[in-house]
Amino acid sequence: MTAAAVRVRTEPATAPALADYARVPIAFTVCERLAVVEGDDGGLGGLLLRREPVAVPWIKDYDAAPAPGGAAGERPQRWATRFDVTRWGILTAWADGERVGGGVVAWDTPGVDLLEGRRDLAVLWDLRVAPAWRGRGVGALLFAAAERWAQERGAGWLKVETQNVNVPACRFYARRGCVLGAVHRFAYPALPDEAQLLWYKALV
Repeated sequence: MTAAAVRVRTEPATAPALADYARVPIAFTVCERLAVVEGDDGGLGGLLLRREPVAVPWIKDYDAAPAPGGAAGERPQRWATRFDVTRWGILTAWADGERVGGGVVAWDTPGVDLLEGRRDLAVLWDLRVAPAWRGRGVGALLFAAAERWAQERGAGWLKVETQNVNVPACRFYARRGCVLGAVHRFAYPALPDEAQLLWYKALV
């Protein structure tokens, strides 16, 4: 079965819906990273992102990663306890009755720093595809649905956060027309070896 047989549905973000959403795993194997190489003069000479293999591949699971401040895992079920998700949307991808992927888009939510206090900006908060369906176009369908969801709410920009250890995601967002807008080397105190990458895509 191909992505042509996949249908994407949209539903409000509620605690039960987020619990169902979390059934699709997000973990992946880190085999390479984008090493952040500092240029001359303390970085004023620019930063270079250079692909390099990691010494020992390892599993990255965002659902089990530390939350800001070093709290417990950041599973989707926790989002509704940290934020007002009433203006968030859940996108789910289905194939023959099976949930094969999903995305969550955040918009107009006080307390979400990634939104920068702007109503013209939406954040693709999460994107996941079931392991058996990765590389088959499901992510592209979900990304396009996220763009439409944001545009319907008047957002002119879609923003995405990822990390330098998620090279496949970086390539994916670049192929979708996103532009790397910021590199934050010290964004994650609990994960000092990871750098935050912020991608932006103009929707208008």
